[in-house]
Amino acid sequence: MVEDACKKALHNKPLSDVLQESQTVSFIIIRNDTLLMELYFDGYNRASIVPVFSVAKSFMSALAGIAIDKGYIESIEDTIGKYLPDLRGKGFEAVKLIHLLDMRSGIEFQESYNSPFADMAKYYYGTNLKKYIRDLHPKTNPGIEYEYISINTLLLSLAIEQVSGRSITELLEELLWQPLGMEFDASWSVDSPRNKTVKSFCCLNTTAIDLARFGRLYTKRGSPNGVPMINEFWVDSTLTIRNNSVDSQGYPYGLFWRVTQNKAIFAKGILGQYVYIHPVKDLIIVRLGKSAGGVNWPEFFEDISEML
Repeated sequence: MVEDACKKALHNKPLSDVLQESQTVSFIIIRNDTLLMELYFDGYNRASIVPVFSVAKSFMSALAGIAIDKGYIESIEDTIGKYLPDLRGKGFEAVKLIHLLDMRSGIEFQESYNSPFADMAKYYYGTNLKKYIRDLHPKTNPGIEYEYISINTLLLSLAIEQVSGRSITELLEELLWQPLGMEFDASWSVDSPRNKTVKSFCCLNTTAIDLARFGRLYTKRGSPNGVPMINEFWVDSTLTIRNNSVDSQGYPYGLFWRVTQNKAIFAKGILGQYVYIHPVKDLIIVRLGKSAGGVNWPEFFEDISEML
């Protein structure tokens, strides 16, 4: 059934051909906790560790929700200066944590991946991220316009580290990896061995099957193993279109996730890394690759979800 649905969604093209031609390395479909499809290509297998880039932002969203439950963060309506002293008195008085999560902070930042002079290059390859944030300044008032900039995720993770007294990698292990029963170890890249600031906006290294396990946090409404890990309000908020923020492909964006009109969500990383989650249908799809390969993956996932 699942192969027929995939073939129909691809207009009768064989799924295996499309996956290989698009440089896919991992492709998984799970519904109702049943593994319907698990495919690997080009020497990859279930244990292969893959960098999932901005999919990491969605893990930060989950950690933010848990941080609220744990009392580390009082409210996402708090301003960022409450948690990061380095930003106080620099025009960020109105920037709230929710502005970071919705990519509406108004902070001046060049996200471009093609220019070595853009801010993104410095933050991706630089060795002292905490030093760089001292030079940040506002561009527009927060909460007005959507602009996808990775600095928002970094500031949120630094805020959580500040109030919890724990590193994001420690929190990932304690609050997500162990409770979810992940099969393989993961790592989160840091700026340098000396400073050890986690590049939370990218650079999470993990396996496709463990990304699927992460998806169960949302298909099971925050209680994937019968024990609440994150409150249902946070899950419901993640699944809700709350403002007019849309990404470059026109998908609504909020809390570091893309949201579809039928209340599915997906995490997206450069080079075509995807985790698609449809809680109503208890459906999880993971696709990892060396490039997006010219395929509109979100549309493909949506088509599959309608057929299953």
